[in-house]
Amino acid sequence: MAALINVPKTAKRGEIIEIKTLISHPMETGYRAGLNGSVLPRDIIRQFRCTYNGAEIFSADFSPAIAANPFLSFFTLAAESGTITFQWTGDNGFSATQSADITVS
Repeated sequence: MAALINVPKTAKRGEIIEIKTLISHPMETGYRAGLNGSVLPRDIIRQFRCTYNGAEIFSADFSPAIAANPFLSFFTLAAESGTITFQWTGDNGFSATQSADITVS
């Protein structure tokens, strides 16, 4: 699955920065019937976690009611240069990780 992330490349120490992410995933609820009438198996992203230099700054647990291709936007304090890591986990062994570097001056 493809993920888009938007993290500022640079920020001033103490600045509040906005982080945005979108991941491509069909998010099947497990309640919908397929063409043959049988229920399609559930396939959702269950959890999102974001860390800044290893410290968790945001997390979310998803349910079958979440939209396909979930988009998240949140804010954090630019404390130091480093890596912001995004991790999604879900049903059927789904796992995706992506990261972005930020330089804080």
